[in-house]
Amino acid sequence: MKPQADQAHSSASKPGLKPDAPDSKDELKTLPLPEVEKKLQSSADGLTQAEAEKRLTKYGPNEIKEEKQNLLLKFLGYFWGPIPWMIEIAVILSGVVRHWPDFFIILLLLVANAVVGFWEEHEAGNAIAALKAKLAIKARVKRDGKWINPAARELVPGDVIRLRLGDIVPADARLLDGDPVELDQSALTGESLPATRKPGEAVFSGSIVRRGEIGALVYATGEKTYFGRTAQLVETAHTVSHFQRAVLKIGNYLIMLAVALVALIVAVAIYRGDPILTTLQFALVLTVAAIPVAMPTVLSVTMAVGARLLAKKQAVVSRLVAIEELAGVDVLCADKTGTLTQNKLSLGDPFCVNDVSADQVILYSALASRADNNDTIDLAVLTGLKNKDSLNDYQELHFQPFDPVHKRTEAT
Repeated sequence: MKPQADQAHSSASKPGLKPDAPDSKDELKTLPLPEVEKKLQSSADGLTQAEAEKRLTKYGPNEIKEEKQNLLLKFLGYFWGPIPWMIEIAVILSGVVRHWPDFFIILLLLVANAVVGFWEEHEAGNAIAALKAKLAIKARVKRDGKWINPAARELVPGDVIRLRLGDIVPADARLLDGDPVELDQSALTGESLPATRKPGEAVFSGSIVRRGEIGALVYATGEKTYFGRTAQLVETAHTVSHFQRAVLKIGNYLIMLAVALVALIVAVAIYRGDPILTTLQFALVLTVAAIPVAMPTVLSVTMAVGARLLAKKQAVVSRLVAIEELAGVDVLCADKTGTLTQNKLSLGDPFCVNDVSADQVILYSALASRADNNDTIDLAVLTGLKNKDSLNDYQELHFQPFDPVHKRTEAT
């Protein structure tokens, strides 16, 4: 598997880039951290915004490129397949025997099917693109010495990022100083148990932080990541839905039946010495009768109506055949708490014991919180602090981030 991944990686490299762009991802994964920083011309303080913009132009955005399909070829694809072929044969035969009403009716049905299918999927594609832009993950990046939250696609090699509980690792990176973290790498390896990663070790794009918090130095982005190279190996995979298989099965059966009967008609006509035009007329009648000319159009229109109804319920249908696939689901499992909130967290009145004042409880809570994490609980606690300057009297020696086992943050 590894040689294939390397081959896919090297074939995808952009022309005009220098070999050190950064050169070998496997090398950067194992080299001592100081050498990695030297090769990436970076440090634990991160990059400047100007340098990051320069590298973004050089290396490209931190995303896996999607193949843009030619719209004309996509539209013409709706005229390709067993049933469209039979309909096209019926159109040609209608023209040959000059049955113009049949010719135009069958042609109209053929074009209507293609237009409806193409338009619905095109609209769904636009809706999905808008949804992806809305749901794009953000990253915590250190630029010009300050923590900012740009889109993950703007990350470049050499960036210093902050990873905390629940975060999706946005790019391949080497962990900086801190406590070990636990990562869910099931999307990459299939292993369900979290893997422990210590400072200096590599973490891969697509992993999820299950425990801990730590800084990391990005060394690979986009298609150069482990996840990106894996995705390139499977990008040519195509699947056929149950609906498509059923339609193809019906189409193939009718085609074989029609071909056999037309062959029989032609053989009998030749044996009898019947005129060619009369034979073609019989063949046309049989072909039109054997082919469900309106079936693709009826199916496309029916599913298009379904897509419209689903759209009103905020569901995006990327491909019309997916509607039938979803309709065949017997049990749908979903993980949802079912709570409805304002998506806003505020601090209530602290519960105090042993003559400890509410202000002290909030102060100690604030000391165990971090503003640069943008965590809703931390921000609610810090907002409840009356005098924010009181935090300046303390120096943080160690910070233990939240984890599901202990259910608390700690600071020394």
